[in-house]
Amino acid sequence: MTVLSSLIASTALILSSAGMTLAEDVQSSELDCGDDCVLEVLTDPVPLDETDISNDEVGDLRYMGGIAVEPGDEKIGGVSSLEWVDGKLYGVTDDGRWLAITTDELDGKLLDIISIESGPLRDDRGKRLRGKSDADSEAIARMADGSWLVAFERDHRILQYATLDGHGQPTELPIVDLVFDAEDNGGMETLAVSPSGLLACGEWAGSDVLNCMRERDGGLVSFEVSPPAPIDEREGVPTDADCSSDGTCYILFRSYSPEEGNTAAIVAINGANAATTIATFMPPVTLDNFEGLTVREDLDRTYLYLASDDNFSDRQRTLLMKFEVVSARKDIALPPPPVTEVDTTVYETLPVIIETSMGSITVALETERAPITTANFLKYADEDRFDGTVFYRAMKLDRDPRPNGLIQGGTQWDPKRILDGIPHEPTSITGLSHTSGALSMAMGEPGTATGDFSIMLQDQTGLDAQPGSDDPIWKNGYAVFGYVTEGMDVVTAIHAAQADPNKGEGMMRGQLLADPVKIIDIRRAETTPE
Repeated sequence: MTVLSSLIASTALILSSAGMTLAEDVQSSELDCGDDCVLEVLTDPVPLDETDISNDEVGDLRYMGGIAVEPGDEKIGGVSSLEWVDGKLYGVTDDGRWLAITTDELDGKLLDIISIESGPLRDDRGKRLRGKSDADSEAIARMADGSWLVAFERDHRILQYATLDGHGQPTELPIVDLVFDAEDNGGMETLAVSPSGLLACGEWAGSDVLNCMRERDGGLVSFEVSPPAPIDEREGVPTDADCSSDGTCYILFRSYSPEEGNTAAIVAINGANAATTIATFMPPVTLDNFEGLTVREDLDRTYLYLASDDNFSDRQRTLLMKFEVVSARKDIALPPPPVTEVDTTVYETLPVIIETSMGSITVALETERAPITTANFLKYADEDRFDGTVFYRAMKLDRDPRPNGLIQGGTQWDPKRILDGIPHEPTSITGLSHTSGALSMAMGEPGTATGDFSIMLQDQTGLDAQPGSDDPIWKNGYAVFGYVTEGMDVVTAIHAAQADPNKGEGMMRGQLLADPVKIIDIRRAETTPE
């Protein structure tokens, strides 16, 4: 762990990596690895909009990160459908394989893939499905009893699996009637479980045959879901679907032509099959041959994962992208805070001004409760060691209240600026806490804090010392030594500055500012600026 990444690296919020990485604990394997295997995964982050990396909105969706997956020696690709179950993404591929994807996420944002497990889909005799006519799996759904349904086209059928690495049992589900007499390469592309039963859609739209069917009241209801403009003019068709617990089902449409390239759209339908367009994906938004969609519900948030099918072609990519459905946010009442005794003691503090290129921040240093840390900070200020340094980091947390997270600045461990590390003053001794506006020292371990510090935008009390913890970092926490008294608007403005998604390494990737904010001067409030 580097000192630069240490302030938050030990918290549960930052245990991940981003950028081009190799999945942990993998073993080499070929595409046909026989039984189950773990694939080597090489990824690269992708912005929502390469022409404007600050853009994180498309329609009713907020971008929560995405990656491109290199096919590698194992030829990872062909993803046709997704399903989120128990903390993993499951999928099926065009060549008759199942995938179990463990993602690396931080505060709701998709950063990377930790590993991909894979194995062949099998028939009722345990024989591996082979050949396009037999193994072209296009949709996956998890039933309430824990079993899996996998839909195939060409040989149009649905197999049921107790476990994906087990035998596939033929079914006689009535919803297969949707693809009766369907074209070989135009079968059941979507299969989802809704509160009222199964939902399925075929890979067509605007024909004499309605493209969707769902179970209702013991029977089947056929209906049409049309692709929204402008992909309706590009022969857009359904390619996957999934449903949330409130009965809203999200249907993914895609279209492709050599002349116009890829487009996509997501349509939400309610229990009455009324459709609402959630988002339309057109250039310059990042696009490819999207065929997988799944819903993930996390407390008051609804997320959609999208995956593209590269068709094992060098001209297409395997993308995995995550979005939040903004309109689906729910307000959850939080329990009242515990009643605690308020400390009314007045402690000695010293006002200090942090002058930046975006404005001034006034802080009260806790000279009485954190004398060692405060004296260290004042020494840096009095000797002008902060002058000309920058706020270089903005960690953005995806949780209420917003904005949330912290900013970090200082000497960046410049050997020409830093002094020796100082003894650690844990919050369990000082009585201070990482509440909104708190100043806290960055460090690798107790005794290494020098000239880098952070300012909290909201309460981050998980950074306080936890004496009962067995982990030395959690046990000691980080040292609070002051609070912002004026200028939180400047702190917020620095936090909102654009980050460079390709800057930094490990968990710092995507948190470093594209244009760091200059610290012009840090001085005692009674000192006249030079």
